[in-house]
Amino acid sequence: MINNNFTFDDLIILELANNHWGNIDRGLKIISDYGKIFRFNNVRGAIKLQFRDVDKFIHKDFRDYDNVRYIKKTMDTKLSRDEYKILIEAIKSNSCLTMATPFDEASVTLCEELDVQIIKIASSDINDWILIEKIAATRKPVIFSTGGSSLKDVDDIVSFFTKRKIPFALNHCISIYPSDQEDLELNQLDFVRNRYPGIPIGFSTHEYNDTLSSSVMMAYAKGARIIERHIDIDYQDVPVSPYCSLPEDIDKMVKTYNQAKLACGQPGTNKRIPKKKEIEYLDQLVRGVYVAKDIKVGHALSDKDVYLAIPLLKGQISCREFISGEVLLKPCIKDQPIMIDDIDSPYSDNPSLKEMIYRRGIDIKKQD
Repeated sequence: MINNNFTFDDLIILELANNHWGNIDRGLKIISDYGKIFRFNNVRGAIKLQFRDVDKFIHKDFRDYDNVRYIKKTMDTKLSRDEYKILIEAIKSNSCLTMATPFDEASVTLCEELDVQIIKIASSDINDWILIEKIAATRKPVIFSTGGSSLKDVDDIVSFFTKRKIPFALNHCISIYPSDQEDLELNQLDFVRNRYPGIPIGFSTHEYNDTLSSSVMMAYAKGARIIERHIDIDYQDVPVSPYCSLPEDIDKMVKTYNQAKLACGQPGTNKRIPKKKEIEYLDQLVRGVYVAKDIKVGHALSDKDVYLAIPLLKGQISCREFISGEVLLKPCIKDQPIMIDDIDSPYSDNPSLKEMIYRRGIDIKKQD
């Protein structure tokens, strides 16, 4: 189903590492365990699979090359269409978005047949235009990673999807497995945000777990609204890769993401709107205008006639409003606060400003 209104905001993507080693039971347990984390943390999450038509993806003459790690791993994790379908249905039943990385054209067709909601373009395929054209034809939302890419690669694919009005997002990625913290290049998020304004950006990370949460917090602060991470579980004595997270790592990461979102607050595209409690606190530190001596009606006030001090009272003019030359409408005695109704002031003709002066400050009656 085509969804041109799809939003990538606050999307956490978890990829089943190594296609859960081709073990359906392992895959179903991973989906169940991480689906709970999404629900418990009220997170908008996607669980991602890798789709390959293995019999065609690897040349028939090289399928027995056990000394080539990528070939062996791909053969060992081969799944049938029915097995993929079981996993996709499990993702849906756990209230997660379905997502897949298709590595060949037949796998793109499988994404359509299984109604996968989001398609990922791997860093290795950022300039595989035969595959990209096939993916674009589905008009499904797309996320692509930029690991190892050139500037032209990224410019070209951004232009391609922009012209076709297909919803897409860009994930900053370092294709080093695992990545040390000095490999992460998080300042690239600043670069892509400035070069491609309006394009959703994210962070696809392969780092060690001990730095994951701090990196996610920094990535969010730099504008990443998508976080992608490989996941696994302790299961049947199969070793977990150091670039993968376990459920407790993801739970911590998601909580950190929510903390970062809370701390960063309103969008950085406009001046923030201060909260009422902040304004009320600062109003207590604003100095009010007090009369320095007895003054008669009609006197034009000067700086020498007044002094500034706290507290500021409700209805009293402050250092922000006092203008030399304002005329007194009522007599005032020494140390008396000058109220907005005591002077002929431009603020008296502005109802909203006058109302603001009435609201702020302390109520002397309540204090008594």
